[in-house]
Amino acid sequence: MTIDAWFKRYRWPCLPPVVVLFGLTWWLNPSYEMADFSLSHAWDDAAPISAEPVFERRFVSSDMDDFVHSSSITALPGGDLLSVWFAGTREGAADVQIRLARFDAATGEWGDEQVVATREMTREAVGKPIRKLGNPVIAFAPDQRLWLFYVSVSLGGWAGSAINTMVSDDQGVSWSEPRQLVTSPFINISTLVRSAPVFHQDGSIGLPVYHEFLGKFPEYLYLDANGYVVDKFRMVDGTHSLQPTIVPLDEKRAIALLRYAGEEEGHVLATLTDDAGQSWSDEFAVAPWNPNSSLAAVRSHRDTLLVAQNNLTDGRFRLTLDEASFSLSSWSLVDTVDESTDAEGDPIPLEQYVPILRDKFLNASGPVRQALLDEYMQMMEGRVCSRGLCNFDYEYPYLIRSDDGRFHMVYSWNNSFIKHVTFNRAWLEAQQ
Repeated sequence: MTIDAWFKRYRWPCLPPVVVLFGLTWWLNPSYEMADFSLSHAWDDAAPISAEPVFERRFVSSDMDDFVHSSSITALPGGDLLSVWFAGTREGAADVQIRLARFDAATGEWGDEQVVATREMTREAVGKPIRKLGNPVIAFAPDQRLWLFYVSVSLGGWAGSAINTMVSDDQGVSWSEPRQLVTSPFINISTLVRSAPVFHQDGSIGLPVYHEFLGKFPEYLYLDANGYVVDKFRMVDGTHSLQPTIVPLDEKRAIALLRYAGEEEGHVLATLTDDAGQSWSDEFAVAPWNPNSSLAAVRSHRDTLLVAQNNLTDGRFRLTLDEASFSLSSWSLVDTVDESTDAEGDPIPLEQYVPILRDKFLNASGPVRQALLDEYMQMMEGRVCSRGLCNFDYEYPYLIRSDDGRFHMVYSWNNSFIKHVTFNRAWLEAQQ
């Protein structure tokens, strides 16, 4: 029996207990007052731009044996950075781990990657079967605690996901055991995370999440300062939008950009809130194309949005940094961060691909990662090449601004590495 057939047959018999369950949940849940967005940060956007333009590329990951994907990044006091991603033989494999690396601001290098969560440790901690892991998100909170959220699946595919959380009080040196967030009364499935959280003035957390079971739509998960679910708000009543990335504009207003997940060619979607995330406008399409791919946005020093995305009708062979007005009516290209040498993204013959890839690798490697070049060039078959034809693939960007005013982006580079790009205000101004 299919899920749709089961739902049609059993929805009415199941209705009374579901109503009772929701009623008890409402009755037992205490009332609360939702805090406004927190806009605290250390940088001064009114200060003159006197620094030299900076634009740097590095590789974060170092283990080339595994498929790596869905990275995120956060800034620590003093200038260090932490990045997390998932790695395994393939997406959805049972051996996928959540891995972490630290960027040392003093040396300008990413350290060795570490395993921070596995399927086995998650299963033992939450007390339920775990089939696979994915989509880690890391964030440093205003109260100096470090939060890690990641997805696990106990049954079915990604539509059967739940979100787990871990917290660190020592900037990632040690972590608490995983704890699963209870986000749904229906066996707690189909809540996924991908994008950066936002924080509220009382330390509570707004976590952009999305739903994939019997529909695809974004939600705003409201957690208290200790990471326990307080409420959840449906952002749009759609069936084809995922992975919201949220940018607060002031204490009440925020913009969310959404990944388009429909069947036809589509554009980036957007929705707005003017009550700190409790309600959202109907979604609407904006100018950039979106080939069913994740995107990321952050507020710039010019009171605009910087958006990292695959602005394409199909494929993920070009990653751009674009700038948009807060009204989302004006868009312009800042720079192309990475792209295929073929304008249409078509596969490239191996003999042409190898020298291009070598240059791209060296341009993105510090001294430590450059030593991996020869080994990597022997691993291209099955990773980026098949039968003598090779592809470029740049996807799943994640974008933040650190307390020193710099912008940091991480993304998946050819299914092989997590890549890190850094730029400052002076570089951004020089792109005009």
